[in-house]
Amino acid sequence: MESKKTIAALKALAHSDRLELFRLLVQAGSDGLTVGSLQESTGHAGATLSNHLNTLRRAGLIRDRRVSRNIWCRADYAQMNALISYLTENCCAGAECAPASACNPSPSPAKRRSRQ
Repeated sequence: MESKKTIAALKALAHSDRLELFRLLVQAGSDGLTVGSLQESTGHAGATLSNHLNTLRRAGLIRDRRVSRNIWCRADYAQMNALISYLTENCCAGAECAPASACNPSPSPAKRRSRQ
């Protein structure tokens, strides 16, 4: 993923309402949710919801499809995974990470002693 796309995606997710919408769509799975159900879940006004969804679309984080009178939105998992990969590609200096230990190191022995 190139840095311009990464910046656009992070910028889109940097708003609490858009982050909430994106998380709802990620949790919904590949079928996604209708715009109406997103509006019910979040309580956003139609215009506000539309603006947030358009921002997420432009960032490439969501896709939608029309089925009859409904618009179904879903997270673009490939784009989400590309963003995560871009952010973590140099994690732990390229060595394989053990999430609980390497990427979240425990305090040094000196700090542990001071807690006792």
